[in-house]
Amino acid sequence: MIEVVGIRFKKAGKIYYFDPAGLEISAGDPVIVETARGIEFGDCVVGPKEVEEDSIVAPLKKVIRKASPQDVELVKINRGKEKEAYKVCLKKIQEHGLPMKLVDVEYTFDANKIIFYFTADGRIDFRDLVKDLAAVFRTRIELRQIGVRDEAKMIGGLGSCGRVLCCKSFLGDFEPVSIRMAKDQNLSLNPTKISGICGRLMCCLKYENDVYEDARSQYPEIGTLVESSQGQGKVININVLKGTLGIELKESRQLVEIPAGEVKLTKVKGAVKEKVEVLEEENVFPEEVE
Repeated sequence: MIEVVGIRFKKAGKIYYFDPAGLEISAGDPVIVETARGIEFGDCVVGPKEVEEDSIVAPLKKVIRKASPQDVELVKINRGKEKEAYKVCLKKIQEHGLPMKLVDVEYTFDANKIIFYFTADGRIDFRDLVKDLAAVFRTRIELRQIGVRDEAKMIGGLGSCGRVLCCKSFLGDFEPVSIRMAKDQNLSLNPTKISGICGRLMCCLKYENDVYEDARSQYPEIGTLVESSQGQGKVININVLKGTLGIELKESRQLVEIPAGEVKLTKVKGAVKEKVEVLEEENVFPEEVE
């Protein structure tokens, strides 16, 4: 077991583990740490705790010290410099006629490097741009191309739900999202309704999907024959939130909505007979799904 603290460098950014190096650090403390790109300022969001060695990425960097008021003031000064650097870079991009969109600028804590984030449809030859920026700022310059999801995370905005974007407010990492998740949640497959402002599928489809998968595993599959209080029928759809099944009655061909707890399997599509008998005896379908 190794003692670590969790440090975050941006709001809703990824949390990285560092060695507290014997310092008394608690959640909420601003700290100065050593990273792969130099000395950085961050906030401790996870207090000292012990984790397994295989859960960290070696070598584990150390916390140099707690941030002083002078360090905090330096960060504010750097934020002001970033705004000026943004204007300069924007002007240089226009002069070179490059097909790229500048998104954000970031100074490292010690100002040894300036990172310019941009989006573009393809590869960009920005060698001349880097030379011009280096001549202006007299420091190391890095141009980093990012995707549209990262752009939305940096800029922020409001989602279709009316709330601040999840990626901007609390999501630390992006996870793969598929159209299958929208289908499993019975959502409209209209791209404008299931896409975020970045143009990609909404992140909330992913972190709600596990709940739907767990709930649906307790219901009969679509196409299964069941017995209900209104007669035998076939499952046509499942409403996880309401805890009901849409059943097409065998005799009348009428579509009815029945609470899942009131139906009983008669035949499971593609399942072995023993499994059917167990399900019938236990009546595993819940009346409600939280």
